Amino acid sequence: MLAALLFMPVAAGLFMLLVPADTLRRVLLAATAAIHLALVGACFVHPPAPIGILDQDVLGLMFLSLSSLLFFMASLYAVDYLRDNESFTNFPERRFCAYLCFFLSAMTLVASTRHLDVLWLGVGFTTLATAPLICFHRHRRSLEATWKYLMICSVGIALALLGNILLSFAFHAPGIPGSLYLPDLILAAPRAHTPWLKAAFIFILVGYGVKMGLAPLHNWLPDAHGEAPSLVSALLSGALLNCAFLGILRAHQILIPAGLGDFSGGMLVFLGLVSIGTAAVFIVGMGNFKRLLAYSSVEHMGILALGVGIGGNAVFGAMLHAVNHSLVKAMLFLLAGNILRHYGTTSSHDVSGLRQAMPLTAVLWTAGFLAVAGSPPFGLFVSEFSILQAMLQKQHAVPAFLYLAFLAVIFVGMSVPVLRMVQASPPPGLTKSRRETLLNTGPPLVLCALVLMLGLYVPLWMTRFLQAAARALGG
Repeated sequence: MLAALLFMPVAAGLFMLLVPADTLRRVLLAATAAIHLALVGACFVHPPAPIGILDQDVLGLMFLSLSSLLFFMASLYAVDYLRDNESFTNFPERRFCAYLCFFLSAMTLVASTRHLDVLWLGVGFTTLATAPLICFHRHRRSLEATWKYLMICSVGIALALLGNILLSFAFHAPGIPGSLYLPDLILAAPRAHTPWLKAAFIFILVGYGVKMGLAPLHNWLPDAHGEAPSLVSALLSGALLNCAFLGILRAHQILIPAGLGDFSGGMLVFLGLVSIGTAAVFIVGMGNFKRLLAYSSVEHMGILALGVGIGGNAVFGAMLHAVNHSLVKAMLFLLAGNILRHYGTTSSHDVSGLRQAMPLTAVLWTAGFLAVAGSPPFGLFVSEFSILQAMLQKQHAVPAFLYLAFLAVIFVGMSVPVLRMVQASPPPGLTKSRRETLLNTGPPLVLCALVLMLGLYVPLWMTRFLQAAARALGG
């Protein structure tokens, strides 16, 4: 089953390069996403057996499920997006669909292995697969964003490789297996060489932190998310960042049994707070609504790092937050695509009268803002409150105060442009959009319903699943 999950998108992508008919290619993209999601669902019922380098655990299955679900929603949105976007020609659309499938395969590799070298390769493949998607429109800003993405993330991946090398030095001792297979490393962690282990974690955290978008390593993220097609931005923010986060979690899993959980946790708390604070600074006054969402991703990556670093019950909150953030951020970027297509601009100052022009999009846009800002009754309120509660229980007063202060600033900073877009008087001559279709509003509506459900009720099976993921991280 793991092999099918990995290679089926690759085969579909190669076939799409040969398919001349646009409609057939779009149907094939949605069908590939649906089959992949069905196979991931089967993994919950019948856990797949390891096959060579492919070996899945609860953390990998969690992030793979999110990636597959978001890819399915984005593929449905892509059918309408590709049909409506006149700048796409036949051959570029072939590459667009193919690289989307290659991206899905790369994310599957990251989430379906516990070998750290293979995980590193998977993260590198995600960079190669997404770069053509970011620069697809071929204008100056998108090309600049793509090169910035490639340069900065390549440095990060190189640092993560150096971290893997240092990790092998830490376990270079008689009786310890020489491979970087996670279960073996966890068993041998108490005998690892502590200085090398600390150095390895620092390089892995910095390396994958670049790809995850942790401040001050986040410079590529606002440009890439802001210039990519909206459905690509949805996948970058909702799924790609999780792949890098998983790489950091794997290193954290090794340091906990080595007795260095406080060391790795402290670094995660520090970078988490720096990321939330940095996002708060840049969100205030931000006039580009896609870049606004990008900086919001920096904020929420910081919340994830903070929750895991605090430990205890905060780890469960971080796992729930990862689910909630992926859903709501994909929803918001898809809605941003609808707004951009109607108004022709990403400036929040030039978008007004949204509730008159696009009523359903306006309702979902407002709900998405309330959700991503951590307002009840949405799921992010529950996960953010769980992390705060754990910080207070552990008597982390200063981090708790900074956490609340930054979140308050971000709420105010986001509310101004969002409410202006929805409530401001429409410009003269504005007509109601005819582009609100089932395909471009249905996926955001489903994602919004899921985030709302997780704020009101978390199913028992999901609670147990997230608890198992938290226990794998010492929570």
